[in-house]
Amino acid sequence: MKELAELFTGINNVDRAYYIGLMSGTSIDAIDAVVADFAPFPPHCLATHSVPIEPALKQRILSLCSPGENEIERLGQLDIELGQQFAQAALEVAKKAALNIEKIQAIGSHGQTIRHEPELLYPFTLQIGDPNTIAQLSGITTVADFRRRDLTVGGQGAPLAPAYHRWLLQDRGGAVVNIGGMANVTLLPKDQSKAVIGFDTGPGNVLIDYWMNRAYDKPLDQDGAIARTGKVSEPLLSEMQKEPFLHQPPPKSTGRETFNATWFDHHYSAIAPPAAEDVAATLVELTASTIAAAVLSQPFESRSLWVCGGGAHNRFLLERIAAHLPGWQVETTAAVGMAPDWVEAMAFAWLAYQTIHGRSSNLPSGTGATEPVILGGIFPANRKNSR
Repeated sequence: MKELAELFTGINNVDRAYYIGLMSGTSIDAIDAVVADFAPFPPHCLATHSVPIEPALKQRILSLCSPGENEIERLGQLDIELGQQFAQAALEVAKKAALNIEKIQAIGSHGQTIRHEPELLYPFTLQIGDPNTIAQLSGITTVADFRRRDLTVGGQGAPLAPAYHRWLLQDRGGAVVNIGGMANVTLLPKDQSKAVIGFDTGPGNVLIDYWMNRAYDKPLDQDGAIARTGKVSEPLLSEMQKEPFLHQPPPKSTGRETFNATWFDHHYSAIAPPAAEDVAATLVELTASTIAAAVLSQPFESRSLWVCGGGAHNRFLLERIAAHLPGWQVETTAAVGMAPDWVEAMAFAWLAYQTIHGRSSNLPSGTGATEPVILGGIFPANRKNSR
């Protein structure tokens, strides 16, 4: 396929090049940074670094995910503040890799999504973490704003990782599921002439984490230990499964605009309140069942599923996904050489690599775009004035 041909251009004939990937997802728990070496193939992850997002900062980010007072000024200031934090994360991970910044070709910064509205009359997506600030403070050319170009050609602007999954795994057929705040799936046929399918499946950890914070004053359910003690509330599960997004065919993408505290409270208030541990079990079941249903909804010959993202550490969640997929091998992406915590950051390092080389990196079969396009804007370094 033409769109895949561009992805593989130069795969065995590249100069040694180091790229940094920066990722902060819908869980809003940390800024993840990697240094990747994309020559030779497969790429090497030379260093990793994670900066926890403090609760007060997370709350300020969350406040911009829905309408509120004085939004523009709050957005503008937070854009710069996050840009500074992303720049510092880039410098720290470069230090861990023992690399001078002059050796790093570019940073690929996802930014922090605060709105994602691909279905509006004038669709948009907005990620903050000013790339001008990142480039200036780090002294490294920065590539950012990856999603909006895909929207201009009719795409959802998400998910973008499927192109990286295909490039990395090539003809290894299987399903890659990223479970962050939201969950998304990449279906990789062994036959590379067939289209890669990728889309968001619905909530990942976002509702589970919300309930842990609300009912237990915990940031997360370690290994799903609390959920494991509960029983699924069928009334609550059935109520939540009414959500129209869950029944839409791909391409589709979602975010906190749909799956948030208000959404959960609306469905929760419609039934008799279950025990707290039963709610925890039910939210795990919602995530597991929607991921499995999404995978089974597509004609797909493979029976291998690899999980990455924070959800890869929730053993109970993985068990429930496997229970909905009898006959499938459910493992983390470590089984195919991808460290589960760093797949997304590696993907954005690769997206920067593609952009710097003038290559497209969206997959229309995944995002719904009408054509492949080069993603992101390039913000050159000004190294003589950098730190």
